[in-house]
Amino acid sequence: MTWTDLQSALEGQGYVASDDLAVALHLALTLERPLLLEGAAGVGKTEVARTLSDARDTKLLRLQCYEGLDAAQAIYEWNYQRQLLTIRAAAEDGETGKSVEERIFSRDFLLERPLLAAITQDTPPVLLIDEIDRADVEFEAYLLEVLADYQVTVPELGTITASSKPIVILTSNGTRDLSDALRRRCLYTYVDYPDRQTELAILKARCPAIEARLGAQVVGFVQKLREEELEKTPGIAEMLDFAAALMGLGIADLTDDPTVLHSTLTTLLKTQSDQAQITAEVAARIAGKAA
Repeated sequence: MTWTDLQSALEGQGYVASDDLAVALHLALTLERPLLLEGAAGVGKTEVARTLSDARDTKLLRLQCYEGLDAAQAIYEWNYQRQLLTIRAAAEDGETGKSVEERIFSRDFLLERPLLAAITQDTPPVLLIDEIDRADVEFEAYLLEVLADYQVTVPELGTITASSKPIVILTSNGTRDLSDALRRRCLYTYVDYPDRQTELAILKARCPAIEARLGAQVVGFVQKLREEELEKTPGIAEMLDFAAALMGLGIADLTDDPTVLHSTLTTLLKTQSDQAQITAEVAARIAGKAA
């Protein structure tokens, strides 16, 4: 499969990937290397992994990162409740010692979290490590250990080696600097907000029923809105919600009713200060330039 074939496959699932992103994905698949996608929130980084799993008809495993995430939550942990119940049942039957210990520390009692689950699949899954910049630096060390050899060591069981290499996609919103070691391990591309033509193609792919004039106005309006000094810049998902809201209200032209237009901005503006800043008059002005 060439990178253009991959780009077409993603588009068939409703994701319009830029040439740079399609090439980066193709190289990650060909070289079997993790791909780090960096960019502002809302540009479609997470959706890349979802769409790729659909296009390849394989499982998507997602690890949502956050401050305090540790190996037990990301790799594996033991089913302590089930272990205790088994110990009690064994004691009632007069069974103790090594046989009970071997039973409760078997694979049957192991809870696979996303990193371990990703290397135990028969068919390579897509492993999405989402918002890695939210995790602590210490967690990156755990992650590098897994990504280095695609294996996990469980002291009670030994080393579990990958049945097949997962397709690894990491995303970062740039809230902190990632370690050089992690960056060296990955291929990299920056995902920016789409240009007008690409965003219009995304809108048409996701809302095929939208009229051409309204679609052009929606994309123009959102792109102009992103130029304002906002706390939370609207992403692609918000643009699609905005279009769906307008269609649901039967609006064919953004300039028809400034009051109704302003009321639909709840789909785009997600903080009180942003909603206060973009008044009905400002929205009308932006709509006038959006065509």
